[in-house]
Amino acid sequence: MKIILRILSVFLMMWCLSLLTSCKKSSDSPNVSGINPFSNGGNERNMIVVISDMHMGADLTYAECKNNIAPLEKLIKQIKVSPNVKELVIAGDLIDEWFVPATVNTFEGSTQADFAHRVATTNAGVFDALNSIIQEEKILVTYVPGNHDLVITADDIESVLPGINQSREASLGLGAYSPANCPKIIIEHGHRYNFFCAPDPISNQDIAHGTILPPGYFYTRIAALWMKQGMPSTPHTIPILTLDGSASESQDLLFRYWKDWAGVTHSYPITNAFDENIIVTNVNGFTGTYSVNDLLPYQSNPGGLIDVNLFKGIQDNWESRQTLNNVAVHMSSTIAIDSTGADTWTDQQSVIQYFINPNSDKRIVVFGHTHKPLLFAALSNDNKKCIYANSGAWIDTQPHQITRDFVVITPQSSDVSSQTYVKLYNFKYEVVNIMAEDSLRY
Repeated sequence: MKIILRILSVFLMMWCLSLLTSCKKSSDSPNVSGINPFSNGGNERNMIVVISDMHMGADLTYAECKNNIAPLEKLIKQIKVSPNVKELVIAGDLIDEWFVPATVNTFEGSTQADFAHRVATTNAGVFDALNSIIQEEKILVTYVPGNHDLVITADDIESVLPGINQSREASLGLGAYSPANCPKIIIEHGHRYNFFCAPDPISNQDIAHGTILPPGYFYTRIAALWMKQGMPSTPHTIPILTLDGSASESQDLLFRYWKDWAGVTHSYPITNAFDENIIVTNVNGFTGTYSVNDLLPYQSNPGGLIDVNLFKGIQDNWESRQTLNNVAVHMSSTIAIDSTGADTWTDQQSVIQYFINPNSDKRIVVFGHTHKPLLFAALSNDNKKCIYANSGAWIDTQPHQITRDFVVITPQSSDVSSQTYVKLYNFKYEVVNIMAEDSLRY
């Protein structure tokens, strides 16, 4: 715990420093509209574009990205004609297998491969634009998995985007990518640090052998159902759990986990009773149909032992999950569970996992996952400037946030005065606007 507190205190210090030394933000100066973000002013093809969280769905009656499909296609076509773009990196959540209403059979009785093709057909303009870039072979297109396409396989992606470059770790559902000749840059989705969204190859093996689906999958299915039902506002009352001072660490963690789920049921109050079997699975080893109560920790007697049906023991296996998921700097189970809903915690992992980690030499980190575009500077373990960017999202609506976001990195040249530029843009109203920018030399 002392180590975690020390890391957090260092992060806070660097965050304050970044406010003084970081990028030029849109709040400090007016946006520049109508610019070409894919031009470096010369003839060299060296620019790296990062887009994440496109959330392409198989059915537009519930998909999160509908109105933004055409603008996304338009932007991809602009990338294709640029003589300066070297690579387009898709940093996760391309194919959305999670945002499906709980009562819907995701694969409609068919296969995951068929689902991937349904997504490509539903979003044909976007996939045709991507395939056009891949086939032309002037710009490398690279895919890194996210949590919403956690169990979408390499073959599934290849079948709809033939020839795409894929950056995957041995563990399914994870990837961290450094573009060629840019070893100081790392791009990943960012979900491996989230208790609800990181792959879970430990829980539920007696129910769904080989599954890696984490609790966030079921959470998202419930949220999608709530959206489909017209976003009702009256939450169900759930039993209140109590915990006395003599409870074990495991029971305390499970109580904290229950509080996370209590927040979910309050935020997404579906009309169905919580004992109703409505969550249709038939995905990643699961074959059953489950109720909300199967996910909620419970007590048979007030003040008694807390238990749970799905994800039994999840509160005790976080340390092992982090090892299996190649997390460099481990966080405690308490912090992980309590930070589940804090998007800033994911952004902070860029500092903890890469910048102040003495075993890392990364100077530029790009995540997605949170759907909140962001750019800030920090200091490394050896007091060198670093830059973090979050590439935002392309879903239609995101409360209090701009969507249609992307990041462009222009690497430095051999000239000692050259800088690596990191710029955050959005495509609001189909006009490119710069949101933030910064630079460094490594």
